[in-house]
Formats: sequence, structure tokens, C-alpha cells
Amino acid sequence: MLTYGCVALGGALGSVLRFGLGRWLSVFLGDMLPWGTIVINVCGSFAIGLFAALFESRTHSAIPFEFRQFVLVGLCGGFTTFSSFSLQTLMLLNAGQPGRAALNIVLSVLLCLMACSLGYMVPGAFAGAPQTWSVR
Repeated sequence: MLTYGCVALGGALGSVLRFGLGRWLSVFLGDMLPWGTIVINVCGSFAIGLFAALFESRTHSAIPFEFRQFVLVGLCGGFTTFSSFSLQTLMLLNAGQPGRAALNIVLSVLLCLMACSLGYMVPGAFAGAPQTWSVR
């Protein structure tokens, strides 16, 4: 039951962060594209890659399971917004803007994959042994 509480707390925190940052970014960057969602997804992808790598390493194996779930499932899951991405892409299509919808898809997917990969490699870079990833 503790794990569920940790995930719920992380999810609430991530959602509040997403809401506040999304509002600020839309004012700051404008609304030509859903920039808030794109930036949040890139940052969330970087964060989940970074924490996954940190939690996977032997030196951090003492980190409690509940804390890992708080961060990865709760905080990162509540913060990233791929459901918003999907709805906003559909709205761009419905508004007759297929070019903007395609740009939103390409930017979101490619930038988030690159950010996740970068986040995954950061701990190894600081340890002097770059961490690589592979498809298993």
C-alpha cells in the first residue's frame, strides 16, 4: 500500500508541475504549436532516462523501491503529457492544419527520444565511463 501512496503523491506533484510550467510556457513561447507540451515532454523524457539510469546502477541499488516508483511512475508519469500531445495533435488535424500536426509529432517524438537517451547517458559521463544503451 505504501507504493501506491508514493505513486499517487508523485503523480500529484508531477501534474501540478506540468500544469504550472505548461501555463507559463504557453504565455512565454506563444501558441503557434503546443510548445508547453513539447518542452514538458522533452524535459520529462530526459528526467525519466536520467533517473532510470541512476536507479539501475549498482551504486544506487540501496534506493528503496517505493522511492523509485515515486519518481519514475508518479512524478515523471504525472509530469509528462503524451495524452495532451495526442489530443492537441488531433485538434490541429481537425482544425485543418496537417503540417503543424505533423511537425508536432516529429518534434515531440524525436526530441523526447533524444532527451531520454541523453538523460540515460549522463550518470556514466560523470562517472568517467559513459553509459550506453542498447535494444535488448
